[in-house]
Amino acid sequence: MTTAPLPTDAQTAIDALWQPEALPNPYPGYERVRALGHGGALDATFPDWRGAFLTGHAACSAVLRSPGAISGGGIQGMDTASDGVRLLQSMMLFHNGMSHQRLRGLVSAAFTPRVIEEQRELVRTLLGSLLDDLAATGGGDIVAGLSNPLPARVIMGMLGLHGDDEARFVRWSQSVADLLAGADQSPELMARIDTDAREMRAFFRDLADDLRARPQPGLLSALAAAQDSGEKLSGDELLSNAVLLLTAGHETTSNLIPGGLLELSRQPDAWAALVANPRHPNVADELLRVVSPVQFDGRMLGTDVTVGDVTLTAGTFTQLMLGAANRDPAVFPEPDRIDWERPNSARHLAFAAGPHYCLGASLARLEISETYAALATRFPELRVTDPNPPFKPNAVLRGVQRLDVTLG
Repeated sequence: MTTAPLPTDAQTAIDALWQPEALPNPYPGYERVRALGHGGALDATFPDWRGAFLTGHAACSAVLRSPGAISGGGIQGMDTASDGVRLLQSMMLFHNGMSHQRLRGLVSAAFTPRVIEEQRELVRTLLGSLLDDLAATGGGDIVAGLSNPLPARVIMGMLGLHGDDEARFVRWSQSVADLLAGADQSPELMARIDTDAREMRAFFRDLADDLRARPQPGLLSALAAAQDSGEKLSGDELLSNAVLLLTAGHETTSNLIPGGLLELSRQPDAWAALVANPRHPNVADELLRVVSPVQFDGRMLGTDVTVGDVTLTAGTFTQLMLGAANRDPAVFPEPDRIDWERPNSARHLAFAAGPHYCLGASLARLEISETYAALATRFPELRVTDPNPPFKPNAVLRGVQRLDVTLG
């Protein structure tokens, strides 16, 4: 793709995506960018940046699956004086090729399907307790009462961490989410992130040393022991990828639960259909498609990637608009509508695709399915009382900050 100076209307449409007022409903903005592009891509040239904004499902999928697409290319060369950046540099998310394969292989050796399925009873037990507390008050903030504590407690239980550290882990997860999203780089925010990164490093370093000496049940102990051809995760690798699992295991599901309820409050027929069949097998994937907890991803192209009659050239940075791709009308007819019978919901890109496909996708699906089955079964009259709730100031990992409900 040959880039040219961006037309004023395209520049305006792209700039609008990152404005706070776009957070409650970014989808009309995505459609404006889609209409200005060709083949699901809009090329862009800024004074010091060259790239393409991809709104099409085919274009995003092709880049994600391309062996020449580089994830987090700029992270490895960044100044390592920042504790937050150092934390990112050893995450498998920011490695590619053989380095990525090695890290992913070591982590996945401890993150098996059997380990995931074993969490089902834990999820059900935690849900029962949290929903009992909500029922006792007749409702309240679903974020504080359910969607924050549930995934945090599940991943903490899997990692073998103690419940009395929950508030600290949730705070750490938010700091990493802000850093991953490239949030506002104010000195105050970066100072907070660096402080949290130092705390995480000290906590996980001491814990890993203890687990290697005295193994305990849990994913973190398995990570500490994981080996491949005699090679183990280094101290920094263990720390960073444990933090990645903690953050990814918390943020996606924590944002999906209230985001899905907000969408369902606007589509009462879909809620009624869920109440009639709470364990429909398509619930998790259709909600992941519609809500898209990760709205954007990015890849630098090391080689050309061709989609239809569009060629994205090597050296182009591609901004993958996953929220737009998951509502691409060429792939998902009536894309804004929640349809439990949609035959291709699982083609969504909420977990990315290709070599960096989310390692915790099956855990997220389990948590989402169990949560919505429990909500629809126990509280069929559930209602969202604030149709315009506040959103977190994060356009990448988009999520509701507070969502008040009444249980009926």
